[in-house]
Amino acid sequence: MRKHPGLSRRDLLKGASTVLAGTAFSTRVMAAAPAAEPVTPALIEAAKKEGQVVYYTSTDLPVAEKLAKAFEAKYAGITVRVERTGAERVFQRVGQEYSSNIHAVDVVNSSDAAHFIVWKRDGILAPYVPEEVAKYYPEEHRDADGQFASFRVWLSIIAYNTNLVKAEDAPKSFADLLDPKWKGKIVKGHPGYSGTIMTATYQMQRDLGWSFFERLAKQNIMQVQSSTDPPKKLDLGERAVMADGNEYNIFQLKEAGRPVEPVYATEGSPIIVGPNGIFKDCQHPNAARLFQSFALGREGQQLNVEIGGLRSVHAQAQEKAGRTPLKDIKTMKDDPVAVEREGESIKSHYTRIFRV
Repeated sequence: MRKHPGLSRRDLLKGASTVLAGTAFSTRVMAAAPAAEPVTPALIEAAKKEGQVVYYTSTDLPVAEKLAKAFEAKYAGITVRVERTGAERVFQRVGQEYSSNIHAVDVVNSSDAAHFIVWKRDGILAPYVPEEVAKYYPEEHRDADGQFASFRVWLSIIAYNTNLVKAEDAPKSFADLLDPKWKGKIVKGHPGYSGTIMTATYQMQRDLGWSFFERLAKQNIMQVQSSTDPPKKLDLGERAVMADGNEYNIFQLKEAGRPVEPVYATEGSPIIVGPNGIFKDCQHPNAARLFQSFALGREGQQLNVEIGGLRSVHAQAQEKAGRTPLKDIKTMKDDPVAVEREGESIKSHYTRIFRV
């Protein structure tokens, strides 16, 4: 895939928008979509003979490992090797491995949907449509050629530490974060490391303008890398408020009795989609298909919701009681085409503003 390991993300993503048409996962149809495939005894047996599936993911490690353990419990004899890092590093790693003819990864997940456009364009994804994806997924959340589908959906949100901030004093909007009272008290992620933050930063600068970030930078922000980091800093009391970060980590912490509370900004919360796909030259193709079916099926999706704090587009997945339903939250609009087109510019502009 990646002929020149030194190329930038922009170089690698160049031209990806030409295969997009409208919605997040509406790519130009390259061939007839494959028929949906059920999980059969033959597939299970073939997967058990392979004995392993290698999963590269930008999902928070505890969530990814719980999914892996649930799969292993259901399909004894097949182990899942979880390799977790930020979305940009997942993308770089795949590029470096493929440029060296190394095909270590079987199934991949990224919080930057544009990565799947590139992998599809380069012809390295395998078409595979699990039966439940065909039955229960909205069309806009599954690739027209069956090469990937939405594994997880979540928000990048504001949140606060309830030991440090009273509910009545908490920010209600992004504009509120600019209040001088929050100077030195805010933590946020970095778009150069995290696909979630890249996507969120694009949506926020589009809707709020770069002037928002210029003013936010004057608040003496604690800058961290991953979108999983702001909730952790919040929980530890190292900062009172987070400007962005994973909603699902806040759910996990709050439901474990930790002093955190989500805030859905009045301007709208950035929404992020993280697809799953299989590489066609992977070493464990049958185990990969079985794992993909599990991850995108109701069982895996409900686990994402219940344990992972994620949202699901599977029609049979149920929201967890006590959480604000996604339909009741004002969200910004996802646009992976624009993220692909403007990604390098966003990172450089952000770095200039925050000097990180």
